[in-house]
Amino acid sequence: MDPRWQHLLDAGVRSDRVRHVEELPARAGERSPWPAWADPEVVAALQRGTGGLPWRHQVEAAEAVWAGRSTVLSAGTASGKSLAFQLPVLTSLRATAAAAPNGKGATALYLSPTKALAADQDARLRALGLHDRAGPVTSTYDGDTPPEVRRWIRDHAGLVLTNVDMLHRSVLPGHERWASFLRRLRFVVVDELHTYRGVFGGHAAAVLRRLRRIAARYGSDPVFVLASATVAEPATTARRLTGVDVHVVAGDTSARPPVSVALWEPPLRPAPPAAEGAAPAHPPATPERRTATAETADLLADLVAEGVRTLAFVRSRAGAESVAAGARRRLEEVDPALAGRVAAYRGGYLPEDRRALEEGLRSGRVVGMATTNALELGVDVAGLDAVLVAGWPGTRASFWQQIGRAGRRGEPALGVLVSRDDPLDTYLAHHPEAVFGAGVEATVLDPDNAYVLAPHLAAAAQELPLTEADLDLFSPAARDVVDLLVRRGLLRRRAAGWYWTRRDRACDLTDLRGAGGSVRVVEEGTGRVLGTVEAGSADSQVHDGAVHVHQGRTYVVDHLDLEDQLAVVHPEPDPGYTTHARSSSDVRVLSTGSTRRAGPVTLSSGVVEVTSQVTGFLRRRVGTGAVIGERSLDLPRRRLRTRAVWWTLDADVAEGVLGDGTRLPGALHAAEHASIGLLPLLATCDRWDLGGLSTALHEDTGHPTVFVHDAVPGGAGFADRGHARVAEWLTATRDAVAACRCPDGCPACVQSPKCGNGNEPLDKAGALAVLDVLVLALAPGTGSGAGPGTGPAPVPAPSPHGDAVPGGAPLA
Repeated sequence: MDPRWQHLLDAGVRSDRVRHVEELPARAGERSPWPAWADPEVVAALQRGTGGLPWRHQVEAAEAVWAGRSTVLSAGTASGKSLAFQLPVLTSLRATAAAAPNGKGATALYLSPTKALAADQDARLRALGLHDRAGPVTSTYDGDTPPEVRRWIRDHAGLVLTNVDMLHRSVLPGHERWASFLRRLRFVVVDELHTYRGVFGGHAAAVLRRLRRIAARYGSDPVFVLASATVAEPATTARRLTGVDVHVVAGDTSARPPVSVALWEPPLRPAPPAAEGAAPAHPPATPERRTATAETADLLADLVAEGVRTLAFVRSRAGAESVAAGARRRLEEVDPALAGRVAAYRGGYLPEDRRALEEGLRSGRVVGMATTNALELGVDVAGLDAVLVAGWPGTRASFWQQIGRAGRRGEPALGVLVSRDDPLDTYLAHHPEAVFGAGVEATVLDPDNAYVLAPHLAAAAQELPLTEADLDLFSPAARDVVDLLVRRGLLRRRAAGWYWTRRDRACDLTDLRGAGGSVRVVEEGTGRVLGTVEAGSADSQVHDGAVHVHQGRTYVVDHLDLEDQLAVVHPEPDPGYTTHARSSSDVRVLSTGSTRRAGPVTLSSGVVEVTSQVTGFLRRRVGTGAVIGERSLDLPRRRLRTRAVWWTLDADVAEGVLGDGTRLPGALHAAEHASIGLLPLLATCDRWDLGGLSTALHEDTGHPTVFVHDAVPGGAGFADRGHARVAEWLTATRDAVAACRCPDGCPACVQSPKCGNGNEPLDKAGALAVLDVLVLALAPGTGSGAGPGTGPAPVPAPSPHGDAVPGGAPLA
């Protein structure tokens, strides 16, 4: 192990912070000769980064693509997946350009899930030095591209690096202006395949089907090339996303350096001393662990002080700012010059700020950087030695993507997962086999989601009239959705097909990423735009009075204008408190798709409507977290129609195991929190992709009920995954609650960081009793019956407790 961090892990072992260290051994690579068909100049340019010969998996994938087969390559991070598509694509584009009378040969699209990745890939292509020698001309086309540059790209670029958002909003609606490019389209590269999951994945699948349809209109049938380091079922995922059959190249033949991966659990914080003369608290206060962000800030500072180039992944924008600020404060005490070499990076920064930070990390000017998952993907930051992950990132796929950012120079690397005080994090810190002994999760992607299909069928009809054959291209559910659009007056049937009926742009009906646009954060007085916040989270993040942190500076929000999507802030260097939004929510059952009875338990899944509202916020003192004030807010109610899984428990059985019916709300609320926290073990999501509600008597079921629902319109498949594997899910939930050593419930078991009710009431012991009943009833082979249970007539539900989620008004 590298001595630069050996002492750090040894200290973690001595202080009982390090729960496990997994040593991933180095691996020798396997090379193959360059293909005979490859352009010699392309080979010469690529050779500089390969050590002479490519890896075998690169050649296998390139050969398939050259042969005209749509291909998916599944290989680890830093395994050179880019070369596998660069070699055939660049060779083909150069050859066809040389043969064309006007020099305009074949074209290609490169699609990335983030602007940063596309810009990085563009820089790598330009560094090959092929632009001056018969092209092809490559260019990035995204939301930051000026209009005059966009026109030049349409006319001259052979390889356009963009994203599905730009296809949806610009290229496909304006396909006539892209006719020359689309007529010559030969390749479509889809990088980081695993990121196209949930509702975003469904949107991307619809966009790619629209692209195939428009390309066919101009006479082209492009080869799809897909790549990912962390996808469990590459063929299935690629087929669902593109709608075409694909050839699979799986297996990583690249060399890998040794990597030490540690599971690090922050220590318990000492209880605050009692006031002089005060009686001991009864029951005693539940001890809490030091926060993952504070612990990560210290680790980042220690590694930077040793000259270890480190990336720290943090779950939230505010968390990334906090980690960077904490590391800088600690380094100020050691060497003020080092403090200036730590930075934060997150979404919401202006484009020029992001590019400057990326270059600082590449050049080594920045030694330590705290980032959101904005840098998780394949941006080239070669030279990193260590990666810190502050809190489980939601999926094993994301975890290995993040850890894989270290060790790119072939030197030993370090990865550290710093667990949060959270049920899933605590479970993983004490069950390393769940991290290292399991493969990545299957990607949940539903191209038949009617909420996703509706706006894309409308957009497709505006691009070209829809035909019966087109409906087969999109989905078996497309005909029903088109009929709905006709009834709503958005489409009209004619002999040639279905037509868009309105003057506005159909592509504006939906936001592919579900953000609903963004809210600008503007400094009062100067008018300077600090950055942006997603509109869906503005109610809870930049409401009136909220504390907002940007690049280490603290601001307080004066006013949130939702109509103009503007938050006005003023600087407040040290407010002395943080703010936490409070919310309320309710769930109505709209339709039940599946129900089964198992003893006193009824398990169901179906469609629900979630109503949520941010009602106020708490001020908590920095350092102690003590509540020092509360303020109400007047913000709109949000409605979300989505999919959910829910279970009910016969009231007499619940009261029997609890011994007191008044404990039921707290027991159900605690069980809801814990089950939301553990569902990411089984689905490609994290708890922020989910919401929930619990109530002692729900008006639609007539029983004590717990709902867990997807937090996006139409659903993303996460709740359905929980329904399909309910016994495994609830058993892990019960085990996590039982294993936690706290007496009354803590963030590591039943408290939720996003509870709209301030984690009240919670009854850990009651939750464990209820979960025991559920696990016994739902265990394979013990269920009975198939119909819904009977119970008293529905009555209004008293004070449900739920985790509120951003809402939206879906089209279908």
